[in-house]
Amino acid sequence: MVSMPGTLAFDEYGRPFIIIRDQQNQKRLTGVDALKSHILAGRSIANTLKTSLGPKGLDKMMISADGDVTVTNDGATILKMMDVDHEIAKLMVQLSQSQDDEIGDGTTGVVVLAGSLLEQAELLLDKGIHPIRIADGFELAAQFAVKHLEKISDSFPVDQNNLEPLIQTAMTTLGSKIVNKCHRQMAEIAVNAVMAVADMEKRDVNFELIKVEGKVGGRLEDTMLVKGVVIDKDFSHPQMPKKLSSIFSFLLVFIKLPKLMTKHKLDVTSVEDYKALRQYEAEKFSEMVQQVKDAGATLAICQWGFDDEANHLLLQKQLPAVRWVGGPEIELIAIATGGRIVPRFEELSTDKLGHAGLVRELQFGTTKDRMLVIEECKNSRAVTIFIRGGNKMIIEEAKRSLHDALCVVRNLVQDNRVVYGGGAAEISCSIAVSQEADKISSLEQYAFRAFADALESVPLALSENSGLSPIHTLTEMKARQLKENNPALGIDCMLKGTCDMKEQHVIETLHSKKQQIVLATQLVKMILKIDDIRSPNDGMSL
Repeated sequence: MVSMPGTLAFDEYGRPFIIIRDQQNQKRLTGVDALKSHILAGRSIANTLKTSLGPKGLDKMMISADGDVTVTNDGATILKMMDVDHEIAKLMVQLSQSQDDEIGDGTTGVVVLAGSLLEQAELLLDKGIHPIRIADGFELAAQFAVKHLEKISDSFPVDQNNLEPLIQTAMTTLGSKIVNKCHRQMAEIAVNAVMAVADMEKRDVNFELIKVEGKVGGRLEDTMLVKGVVIDKDFSHPQMPKKLSSIFSFLLVFIKLPKLMTKHKLDVTSVEDYKALRQYEAEKFSEMVQQVKDAGATLAICQWGFDDEANHLLLQKQLPAVRWVGGPEIELIAIATGGRIVPRFEELSTDKLGHAGLVRELQFGTTKDRMLVIEECKNSRAVTIFIRGGNKMIIEEAKRSLHDALCVVRNLVQDNRVVYGGGAAEISCSIAVSQEADKISSLEQYAFRAFADALESVPLALSENSGLSPIHTLTEMKARQLKENNPALGIDCMLKGTCDMKEQHVIETLHSKKQQIVLATQLVKMILKIDDIRSPNDGMSL
């Protein structure tokens, strides 16, 4: 049953019709009009990101409602911060986010490819080809392109004794980022961080063991990799030593000191009662501190705080302490030092203590900011990347850049097959898909050729952003790939004098490139099957 809110009226022949309320304000698109609307929205998003692709890509400045400024060329971050209303534009945002969640790199390229596929689909629609045939043709072409990528992929050496190939790959990822002024240093930090926590037998990397901290001030060149943990805290008392060396132990406690945890009512009616209570609290806390000392601990790290009196007692007992350490930091310290988190003092024993070689307090410039560095830990797999920068914006962008580099190195540890960047893989796939289209007798051959043209959008955008002549450069590379049968020939964005991406060490993981093609095709296929779009108040309700 269909309910149509409105007024029933009759024309001059007595035929009834519905007058829908606010009909001029209703929004409903069907058929080709709906498809054209979807395609326009998707292309608008892709065109916004296209200028950020590649090592010479431009940055975008995003200003939030609160006035916070973000400058970045990371596709996922740009789209996440964009305020989009169109439903298809929101799907493009989710596409970039899914690429970021699964791979960590290629978030701009996947959106550019999806936008180009939508552009080609519009041309096919204008020819009168049914959207379902276009979608099916794109799906077949994507499957063929993925198989071709596997044919042209190379095996990549992942060896802990020879990190240079991995560093070169990380440098490729960081080439378009704000950190490229200390390009190699950041690449080395990313590679060393991943290899420190990588399990080469299982071919897996636990990112929870890699912590990224930042502090405003200093230069990007001051960024360092700490084989241990950095926490944004200082010792609880200013007279406690600023540096503890040699092997010592940690007590990781969750309890709050030295408050009495009770639901019962306690009446203090005289000065003597109050003094007795104070004396009891002091004695109990002294017992607690002594238990810690007897267990052999030389540093107490507590998730909760303790008052000034307790702090003074810790100083008297020569037991350095750190308070208000967050739960994730506590867990990371426990992993790094091999210690156990102790919920109450009664459970404390020597075998539950962690071990480290050095704890030192860092001070920064003329400010009173301090941080603690815990190094030479028993379990050296936990590492921290400590980033410095001139302002918060640079530090946040450096974090995003290093995240991409860490993800690329992790992907190589998991699957060491690679293809070559600079648009080389896309050009090779475009040639292969176009040649395959000549062998197809059905209508899908048009979709195959359109898919091949869409793949060329990436090298075209790379050459345009690098100040080269897009059509001329792409035509030359396609001709050379066909003549030399070399799928590593791409766009020389950095003007190094060679178009062989293998020589330039411009490398992308096979998994990332396959994921880009598959995700972009799936989204476009879904969009092409939507022929009706209604707003919630379009005047019709079922």
